[in-house]
Amino acid sequence: MSLADRRGAPGPPGGVPQGACGAIHSARENRVLPENGRSAEDILAELALLKRDDLEVRGGKVTAYVYDTGRPEVHDAAARAYFEMLEVNTLDPTAFPSIVAMEKQVVGAVAELLGGGPHTPGIFTSGGTESIMLAVKAARDARPVAGRPRIVVPVTAHPAFHKAAHYLGAEVAPVDVDPVTFRADPAAVAAAITPETVLVVASAPSYPQGVVDPVAEIAALAAERGVLCHVDACVGGWLLPWLAQAGAAVPPFDLSVPGVTSISCDLHKFGYAPKGASVVLFADPALRRAAYFASAAWPGYTVINTTVQSSKSAGPLAGAWATLNALGRDGYLGLARDTLAATRRLAEGVGEIPGLRVLGEPEASLVAFTGEDGVDVFVLSDEARKRGWFLQPQLSYAGIPANLHVTVTGVTLKGVEAMLEVIAESAAAARRRGPAKVPEGLADILASLDLDALDDATFAELAASVGVDLGGSGGPDMAVVNTVLDTLPAATREAILIRFLSLLYG
Repeated sequence: MSLADRRGAPGPPGGVPQGACGAIHSARENRVLPENGRSAEDILAELALLKRDDLEVRGGKVTAYVYDTGRPEVHDAAARAYFEMLEVNTLDPTAFPSIVAMEKQVVGAVAELLGGGPHTPGIFTSGGTESIMLAVKAARDARPVAGRPRIVVPVTAHPAFHKAAHYLGAEVAPVDVDPVTFRADPAAVAAAITPETVLVVASAPSYPQGVVDPVAEIAALAAERGVLCHVDACVGGWLLPWLAQAGAAVPPFDLSVPGVTSISCDLHKFGYAPKGASVVLFADPALRRAAYFASAAWPGYTVINTTVQSSKSAGPLAGAWATLNALGRDGYLGLARDTLAATRRLAEGVGEIPGLRVLGEPEASLVAFTGEDGVDVFVLSDEARKRGWFLQPQLSYAGIPANLHVTVTGVTLKGVEAMLEVIAESAAAARRRGPAKVPEGLADILASLDLDALDDATFAELAASVGVDLGGSGGPDMAVVNTVLDTLPAATREAILIRFLSLLYG
């Protein structure tokens, strides 16, 4: 009897219903884990199929999430080093001395670039969020307060600070930024400091508009009040020093600034290392110790962690180490020159396109622009996606209008004119289409819904009502979704985004 024949056969003895038998059989047929091992060729063929709708990671057409040097040999060296250390576990540095040697070199290179010395303490982490998490933990534990610890954060600071506060039991005190320059306001920061404040934050640059906060002023006022100051240079830490050498005007922002007590720097951004590579530096070894975690309250192996993670692959560390060595100072300076030229050309070119306006004066290589006179930036983003380019939408917040964000990398200069042409075409198309059409009353319905009371199936129907099919292939048009989100308060946006993620992985 074939499997197909068996589906219609009577159920087995013991009173198991026929439908249940079919369900058991169906579950066996649809197992994710195969019964027998598959060949590498078969596995990689399926992987290629799964990736068919992914955004491109090379070439510069995806202007967020990925960083491309345009030099394949550098990426190849990093990939080979990553693979070489893939199975090495950084949990126990005494078992694998190679990780200590590489981490010292990587942290030392970052310290050398960011105003530190040969013995500046630092930690290699999995990314900017983990670096920020450790900076917040160090501040909380190094300077205990009587009440709930508080961190003062400009509204343009990365949400990783909110995440760190959420995980670590701290309170976030958001402060406004200048509405024209988008830089943090030192007076607002000073006014927000209380006896419970354990950390003040500045960005170099802030991600949304690519401007550098007045770090020297903020660090000085924090020091006057005995409060630690962290500079989030996750984006700019490995870029701004090279831009300065290439001729850009870069304000002081690193550990050489009095009052700066920690700084984070992502190497998987403008260090061009594979993902999973960041460094957090501390001005004081005692602060780094406060970031560590140790536990001896169990009968197992010794637990001492430098990072939030315990077991993790040494692959990212090796990839970062290899990338730094493959490019060297000359390589990074050359990339910085190309990046600076591309950023200036992009900002200039976008400013010449009717209906578009660059926000602020970008000091790194992040350019944000908004739409005016009938150009809806969310529609523009969808139009650019149809033309093979990804421009990152950013919702309005704290008086800053909705806009599109472009991260300029080393490879952008080769395609900046093509990018400007696509932006101009997409802006014209957006003007012809008009603003995204939102079903009448939908925003009000969403704002009043108890989202926790909806099951995933009902939420999927709601998503489908605005044209979002998360089960389909390719990237959906997002203009309506972004327009709806843009009308809602932040808390409601967050709740909806969590439901989208739940549905996506459901």
